[in-house]
Amino acid sequence: MAWWKNGSARAGLRTPAMACAAAMALLAACDEAPRPPEQSAAPPAVFVARVERQPIAQGAEFIGRVEAIDKVEVRARITGFLQARHFNEGDQVKAGDPLFTIEQAPFAAEVALRQAQVERAEAELRNATLQVERGRELVRTNNIPQSTLDERIAAEGQAKGELGAAQAQLEQARIQYGYTEIRAVFDGRAGRSPLSPGNVVGPDTGVLVTVVRDDPIRVSFPVTQRELLRVRRAGGAGGDRVQVLVRLPDGTMLEQVGRLEFLDVTANRSTDSVMVQAVMPNPNRLLIDGQAVTVVVREAEPQQAIVIPQSAIQIDQQGPFVLVVGAENKVEVKRIRSAPGPAGGVVVTEGLEVGALVITEGSQRARPGQPVTPRPQQASPAGAAPASPARGG
Repeated sequence: MAWWKNGSARAGLRTPAMACAAAMALLAACDEAPRPPEQSAAPPAVFVARVERQPIAQGAEFIGRVEAIDKVEVRARITGFLQARHFNEGDQVKAGDPLFTIEQAPFAAEVALRQAQVERAEAELRNATLQVERGRELVRTNNIPQSTLDERIAAEGQAKGELGAAQAQLEQARIQYGYTEIRAVFDGRAGRSPLSPGNVVGPDTGVLVTVVRDDPIRVSFPVTQRELLRVRRAGGAGGDRVQVLVRLPDGTMLEQVGRLEFLDVTANRSTDSVMVQAVMPNPNRLLIDGQAVTVVVREAEPQQAIVIPQSAIQIDQQGPFVLVVGAENKVEVKRIRSAPGPAGGVVVTEGLEVGALVITEGSQRARPGQPVTPRPQQASPAGAAPASPARGG
């Protein structure tokens, strides 16, 4: 067989197989659907708050103790049976109101006895005076010696002394009788009285009742030297520039505003603090002597300051910063300096301008230089909330 015949036969065998493979590939390509062009992901959504100025009254908080301006522990000054109690525990009493009455009969009898002694001493003095006058006349007529007149003059002086002693004893008896009526020395409120009528009371019995003046009332609290210097440099060391508020144990604020009254002249060496006293109106008697309260001292005239929500603040090794939405909705980093502000907010003293949009939520999805989709925050934590000063140290 010729060589070309063998070659043609092999070529004839390959040609149908190759044609079949090409047809199958073409059919597979026709079955594949066309792929759409790839789409870019939308920028992440973040919540933002617009930077604004609002009035802020800077201040500080301290732990204080309530003290009554006037406080007296009523005690018996004489010994006797307690005859009557003229008040109920917790009553408001006025100056001069009777509180207790001790059995008066023995002391009234003592007054009567001393009065009689005074009258007798007065009679003896009158008689002695008459004897002296007669003696002088008899001496002039030489009817009695001078020594007798001298004795009568001495007797008159002794009668004067006895009268003075009797009068003093009468006064003492009257004082003792006056102690049978125990009266309030100022307007205030009566506390608990441990003794009921019928008991024997005396100077050693102890306190019969405590009366305190609780409106107004005093609040004492220690202030650190650092905080005191800050207030003084701000021109608010006292007077009308500083307001004093009290937070009650249940977290509510007392409606009345107090004023600073006293600043101690020495500092506590162990704590480096100065004791400060403020006077608070207490018409509803919500403040009680000895009570522990939180004292809020703030500036009387609020100042305009930039306030942002606390949630916008972030901190790294370089300090605090915030993320803001800048041009083309791209995220920018702003380094700031801050100070305590309202509840849920922070006062920014440096690093932000009014109108900037700070990211308050979604900062974990924001990257500096990358665009975001800003959405307004529904309610700013630092919106209309009243100023809540920082805690003083």
